[in-house]
Amino acid sequence: MTNKPRLLLIGHGMVGQHFLHSLTHRTTAFAITVLAEEPRPAYDRVHLTSLLSGTTEHELSLWTDAFAAEHGIDLRLGDPATAVDRTARTVTTRSGATIGYDTLVLATGSRPFVPPVEGRDTPGCFVYRTVDDVSAVRARAGRTGAGVVVGGGLLGLEAAGALHAMGLVTHVVEFTPRLMAAQVDDGGGSALRRRVERLGVVVHTGVAARSVEAGADGGVHRVTLTDDTAIDCGLVVFSAGVRPRDDLARGCGLPVGGRGGIVVDKGCRTADPRIHAIGECALTSDGKVHGLVAPGYAMAEAAAGQIAEGRGEFTGSYPATSLKLLGVDVAGFGDAHATGDDALEVTYADSRADVYKKLLLTPDGRILGGVLVGDTGAYDVLRPLAAAGAPLTTPPERLLFPGGDASDAPSGPAGLPDEALICSCHHVTKGTIRAAVTEDGCTDVRAVQRRTHAGTGCGSCTGLLAKLIQSTPGEGGVPVARGLCEHFDRTRPELFEIVRTTGITTFSRLIDEHGNGSDGCDICKPAVASILATLNPRLGNSVHILDGEQAALQDTNDHFLANLQRNGSYSVVPRIPAGEITPEGLITIGEIARDFGLYTKITGGQRIDMFGATVDQLPHIWRRLVDAGFESGHAYGKALRTVKSCVGTDWCRFGVQDSVALAIELELRYRGLRSPHKIKAAVSGCARECAEARGKDFGVIATSAGWNLYVGGNGGMTPRHADLLLADADHDTLVRTVDRFLMFYVSTADRLERTAPWIERMEGGLDRLRSVLVDDALGICADLDALMARHVDTYEDEWRATLDDPERLRRFVSFVNAPGTPDPTVRFVTERGQIRPAPVLLPTPVPTPATAPAVAR
Repeated sequence: MTNKPRLLLIGHGMVGQHFLHSLTHRTTAFAITVLAEEPRPAYDRVHLTSLLSGTTEHELSLWTDAFAAEHGIDLRLGDPATAVDRTARTVTTRSGATIGYDTLVLATGSRPFVPPVEGRDTPGCFVYRTVDDVSAVRARAGRTGAGVVVGGGLLGLEAAGALHAMGLVTHVVEFTPRLMAAQVDDGGGSALRRRVERLGVVVHTGVAARSVEAGADGGVHRVTLTDDTAIDCGLVVFSAGVRPRDDLARGCGLPVGGRGGIVVDKGCRTADPRIHAIGECALTSDGKVHGLVAPGYAMAEAAAGQIAEGRGEFTGSYPATSLKLLGVDVAGFGDAHATGDDALEVTYADSRADVYKKLLLTPDGRILGGVLVGDTGAYDVLRPLAAAGAPLTTPPERLLFPGGDASDAPSGPAGLPDEALICSCHHVTKGTIRAAVTEDGCTDVRAVQRRTHAGTGCGSCTGLLAKLIQSTPGEGGVPVARGLCEHFDRTRPELFEIVRTTGITTFSRLIDEHGNGSDGCDICKPAVASILATLNPRLGNSVHILDGEQAALQDTNDHFLANLQRNGSYSVVPRIPAGEITPEGLITIGEIARDFGLYTKITGGQRIDMFGATVDQLPHIWRRLVDAGFESGHAYGKALRTVKSCVGTDWCRFGVQDSVALAIELELRYRGLRSPHKIKAAVSGCARECAEARGKDFGVIATSAGWNLYVGGNGGMTPRHADLLLADADHDTLVRTVDRFLMFYVSTADRLERTAPWIERMEGGLDRLRSVLVDDALGICADLDALMARHVDTYEDEWRATLDDPERLRRFVSFVNAPGTPDPTVRFVTERGQIRPAPVLLPTPVPTPATAPAVAR
């Protein structure tokens, strides 16, 4: 028993958990009980869709047992409140328990709104709100080929992204004339629609779902729209908005709004001074129900302040959203629909690239709001500038037009006022961040996050946070940490040079001699693993990436030399240089895919992917491929992927050079080259550019006089054409320059940095790069040439090397994900309360398909 006053929190979502952190930071005076409806503690609902791409529930969790133990919190899962008795100050739960309170906080959130569509209860109809919803959608998606999302707002497009990512033909139905009507205007909506449709998603706007029809199995078979369009599908997700969960308040007589929401004052107090309401269930004093996490966190802070200290107000939330929906960058902030004589527009639109940007300004240059679609690079600076209400000191077009960089403008991060809100989730200002650097000695992003919580909510402000940290030390003299992470004060290029010059072959030695601590982290371990994989063979050390300590450093994909897919299986991608393959090779791949039941796809990189292999099948598949002359395509690694090619002079009547032969030569020359990020390349046999060489990290285009070399292209989320580095080069000059370009990039780029941003941040840009690689301005070309020569001489196929080593093969054994019945040779033991595979395996080989040859052991 305790004599502490009793605080009862109903609802354990993101806002409820933030309230607990805020309250316990202020006081330890309360005995806290939490009632959660779900069977799991609070988790990051913002990143719910990441569960479909390999993120675990544990990684999304916001709760730790240590936090509960430290503060004596009694968390009751799966037992929601059903009634509140304000007179007796008790709450009844679904299990029949009665819990007393002195202070009650309602954080019950919202429930999805399902429009009155005929047949909406048909099996196969879902909402998209919880972990269980995602699991149910995923299970159904595996049994159908098409799905419909009703609702084209933020949540609807997120759900559509999930269906699309699972391989379903996806339709989005939106009642308003455009997608994301609350966040973007007509121009932004048009650009967004074009980008979404370009991905293969079918968009229906200005219509609604009228009925859902069941098929012979009783599940969803067809959706009919109000314009009589019929869509055959097996799954429907309703994502048409949310409604406040105010039932408990209604039941105990607390005032609610006409359209829902528990009425609260600026301190988030209801009409009953002992009861507070926060988050999506609350109707705030400005007459709004706020549906985003940032205002929910602000309400949690206000309620915690009132309860603990008698002070704290929710003063509203600046409307701002920056998301990547279906791979499309979208941002809106402030009043994006401002009209009237006082609203001035500055707009940039590129319909070819589906980029749309608009700023709305007052006559004296203050930002009222904005919309960014397709390119949201300026959002980090524009949002706090708009929220601060300070007049621009830079022409607004400089912040919008291509080539403009808001971070370098006079109104960029350094020019923001101290009161500018940087992190809206945790209400952290620039002044707070500056103080963390200059007064508290925080010199990197992680340290500032731990001190201020900035960047730990939705994460959209992390880029701006880093820029502010870099620009702050000039005032306080605090040195900014440029290191790779908290374990290494050195940058990745510096660590590369240390390994190259010292001959270090292990992570443990590198961190002992040049780092801090002993364990490393998920930032430095894969980065160092890549450096070691690049340099060890070149330094005369035969260290395979799965040997000894190296294996423990690898990402999941490198760990098994295959790409992990959404369903826990792996893909196998053999190298097919330039896409050239014999009929016998095609037959071999087809037979392997048939025998192992693999899904096959010809990719944009001119090779064949095979999906659905389990860990234990990988060596057997590789053996058949290797015996047929194939080798690893390194689809799993940060390495050269492919050198794409057109058909060249052998077949094309327009070709002026043999692009196929050159592409094969280059791919075989650079295969297995580990790098800071993936590398893609292409060779086109004429100016018609059928291989799309200018969208690659390096691309070669034939001319009548030789070869043009382009570098720094990118066909990813921010497409960029490569720039001309050499013109009309002969074969030897071309290859030598590509050698130097790749080794210079591998040596000096940051972790996970593609060639395009690497060149863009290089002082002097392309001209500087040309002087280094062609004119040898730094005197390093001989070293670069030697490194590449060693790479070519020491290349070893990782699949073959694994098959030839029994010790390496031991890791390719499935346990709980083994196909069919569990492997009888695996023993399971109970350890620390959970069933685990025993560490010792019997020597009986893992069963393989009858058609698979034995793997050498």
